[in-house]
Amino acid sequence: MFIVDYIKDIYGAIRSLLVGMNRTGYYFTHHKEIITQNYPENRLELNLPERFRGEVVMTHDENNEHACTGCSACELACPNGTIKIINKFDISPEGKKKKAIDTFVYHLELCTMCNLCVDACPTGAIKMAQTFEHSVYNRGLLTKQLNKPGSKLKAGVE
Repeated sequence: MFIVDYIKDIYGAIRSLLVGMNRTGYYFTHHKEIITQNYPENRLELNLPERFRGEVVMTHDENNEHACTGCSACELACPNGTIKIINKFDISPEGKKKKAIDTFVYHLELCTMCNLCVDACPTGAIKMAQTFEHSVYNRGLLTKQLNKPGSKLKAGVE
């Protein structure tokens, strides 16, 4: 029984190797189907897949308004503490206290690009951008504030 399983394992390994070599040989002989891209020479015409995850960004409109209510759902969904939301309390014209976002801190150096924060956001305030060149000499530059200075919550977003 042991020898039969051993021979089956060897057969499976050889078959897997031949399948991979067949695929490599196909691309070697069919030059018109180029898969690899000449990076960094082609930065201007670089074609990234639509589902590529580069970094988290907060979208703002032309009036510097965003849809983040400060609910902290993204912060709770993040598996390694990449996002930190600092809230403040504004007083509405009616005299009621209302929670508002003060600072949305994003630690890019900790982010695993898992997209859990984007999925957890109930208002769609954050999304994954397609930026990927993040090399810096100072690690502090990888900590970003996603809400722009002076930005406020869009009207009608609760």
